[in-house]
Amino acid sequence: MVERSDRAPLLDWEEVPSAEKPGAAHEKDKPATSPGSSRALGCAAPGFGWSTSPGGPRSVSDADSGSAPPATSSTPTGTDAPCPGTDEHLPGPTLGEVPLESRMVKWEEKDQIVSVFVVTFNTRSGNMLEWCLPRDMDLEGVEFKAIASGSHRVTTDFIYFRKGCYFGLACFANMAVESAVERGARMKSVGILSPSYTLLYRYMSFLEHQVRLQLQTPGHYSPLEAFYEDKRALLPPSGDAVVTACPANAWGAALNHSMHPEMKITHPAGCMSQFIRFFGEQIMVLWKLALLRRRILIFSPPPVGVVCYRVYCCCCLANISIPGVGVAVPEFRPFFYVNVADIGALENELAYVACTTEKIFEEKKDLYDVYVDNQNVKTYREGLKPLLRLSTADRDKYRKLTEQRQMLLYSQEENGDCVSSEEDLFILFFLEQNNRIFQTLSEVAGSPDPTLTQESVRAMGLDPHGDRLFLLHLLEIYGYDTLLVSDQLCCS
Repeated sequence: MVERSDRAPLLDWEEVPSAEKPGAAHEKDKPATSPGSSRALGCAAPGFGWSTSPGGPRSVSDADSGSAPPATSSTPTGTDAPCPGTDEHLPGPTLGEVPLESRMVKWEEKDQIVSVFVVTFNTRSGNMLEWCLPRDMDLEGVEFKAIASGSHRVTTDFIYFRKGCYFGLACFANMAVESAVERGARMKSVGILSPSYTLLYRYMSFLEHQVRLQLQTPGHYSPLEAFYEDKRALLPPSGDAVVTACPANAWGAALNHSMHPEMKITHPAGCMSQFIRFFGEQIMVLWKLALLRRRILIFSPPPVGVVCYRVYCCCCLANISIPGVGVAVPEFRPFFYVNVADIGALENELAYVACTTEKIFEEKKDLYDVYVDNQNVKTYREGLKPLLRLSTADRDKYRKLTEQRQMLLYSQEENGDCVSSEEDLFILFFLEQNNRIFQTLSEVAGSPDPTLTQESVRAMGLDPHGDRLFLLHLLEIYGYDTLLVSDQLCCS
């Protein structure tokens, strides 16, 4: 039985423009927002935790604080991004020292499409690469990423994935046909690759429209050829791209209330808000595991698109904006959708978050630390099992988060507040919680008596007893080996 995904109907192509400074463009020049162009991958904006590459966001001074969306990379526009593991951190004050309105960065994303392709399902051969540009692009295995396992059960879907050092977005569609050769169904996917995933959402509706055309008139590639010629990337001579962490440690900014509206709307129900409502209090367990840079694998049957958003949201939980924190910590890599062909790559990863539709991954216990099946978060590692239990402080934080959300919704309803968003609230909530922890750790480490007491643990927003194991893991992973732990934390 074919099920419909939670996606809006396929749309004609309307490319989402880059954000501009307020007043830079007249209102009449702004294109209308379409549902397809609104599903940006990145909860509040592409810069919230998304890895970037040359042409991505850069930080600016306070004088430019009114410009568009924030980002996590300190890579200047037009320069090569640093190699993985060598992120440079933005200097400057912490969040508590700078007004929210001053924590902005300029968004200057450039088109960097390195490949466009069409994948089809053949009743005899299975998934096949039907067409691509450039012709010599190594796309081995992309046919199994662009059409996820089990996709025959849905009519439409979208998939984010990694292919080597590139990120990809593919839109899938399944159309009934009166053809014995095709066994009554034609399935195709149209996708693109880029060194960065911050811009992929711009072409969501274009890809949706093109996959519909490919189903109706197979072999008509001229729109895709024109698209590639217009958007193809100007990469370094080596053609190498960089995959950086998600999210990068160097935030340098938090929220931007002047960003283009298309960049703020993600999943139809709201990316981060839907994510937290789905997991409920379990979000606090995922928050700790993400901050500890554990390998998190999310299982779900198709449709895959909403699960790719959960991958991104997990990354957002671990954002830190204090310069220098986590330099030696493994990067939290987003793999998005993975299948059995990715097993070799995952074996070499120290920290990642990914999603899959293939149940066989649950048996590969050496590939992950945490397995998320629907709303069930579990681990086979004895040392992590206590972290799956909620502490008193966890429940208190979740209650405060829920109260803040209710206040925001009330303000939006009563006062017509269209500036603040749930995405902003959730992302900033966890960012400030993380900053609070590491700010306290740094202060204690620099004090004459570098001992963590019940009072200092409470100052972090943690439970001195229920969060003791989490804290010990945190000290080890982030290199606070000079800190002493008071015996008070050992007793109930």
